[in-house]
Amino acid sequence: MTDKLNITIRIAGQKPMTLNIDRDYEETARTAEFQVNRLYGLWSDRFRDKSSMEVMSMVAYRFAELFYTQNSAAAAAERLLDDFERELDRILVDTAVK
Repeated sequence: MTDKLNITIRIAGQKPMTLNIDRDYEETARTAEFQVNRLYGLWSDRFRDKSSMEVMSMVAYRFAELFYTQNSAAAAAERLLDDFERELDRILVDTAVK
């Protein structure tokens, strides 16, 4: 059995796209499709004066913003853990020497 899977997704009523993905990535891909379509639908209803391209641009921006916010938070958490680990190592070494 192959670890790859062909799936078809449709974003904002556009032409379906076929993706060749790792089998364990399917849930993530389908969740992403669902969430993009959900936000697109909500904002299409809310911003009726905007074109579909403008709404999709807003959706793309929102997801990019969320990605970079999470990326920044993960980097900050990694720095905090690195600092904690260094301090813990220093304390353990000091304790062992005494």
